[in-house]
Amino acid sequence: MLQEVNHAATDLSAAALLEIEKTFGGHVPNIFKAYAEHPPLLAANWEKFKVVMLQGSLRRQVKEAIAMLISYDNDCKYCVAAHSAALRSLKISDSNITAMHQGILPDDFTDQEKALVRFARKANTHWHAMGNADLQVLIDLGVEQSEILEALGTMELFIAFNRCADVLGIEIDF
Repeated sequence: MLQEVNHAATDLSAAALLEIEKTFGGHVPNIFKAYAEHPPLLAANWEKFKVVMLQGSLRRQVKEAIAMLISYDNDCKYCVAAHSAALRSLKISDSNITAMHQGILPDDFTDQEKALVRFARKANTHWHAMGNADLQVLIDLGVEQSEILEALGTMELFIAFNRCADVLGIEIDF
């Protein structure tokens, strides 16, 4: 596992790593260091991370909750640590983070946000049991289709990150 950023790896990975370092306040998470070994994959995953986590209409707290809970359900210790740290940086308390593991979401999450988190979590663990009724719950709450896709995109991104972090044994750096 890489522990140091190799800024000279390639122009592609160096540019992405510098942007990541700036985005994360001088820190490059180990998962991105690992992806730097294959610069096109680093570039693709960084671009997807930016689109999914840093853009869109869902609040960052909601996306971080989805990322942390998908990682918790998939037993990815690295990603749970990373997104618990992100939630703490967004002023979510440790007690609220622990409560989220049991499905209790913060009081400042709207009914729509809570439903999206539950939906993404179910799509991760019980996708084969989902149907129109699951979508109808969201529609009845007034959730936009783009928000449903944003929640699913967050789930999808972290399923992949979870698998990579676990298979490579990426060291927790948060």
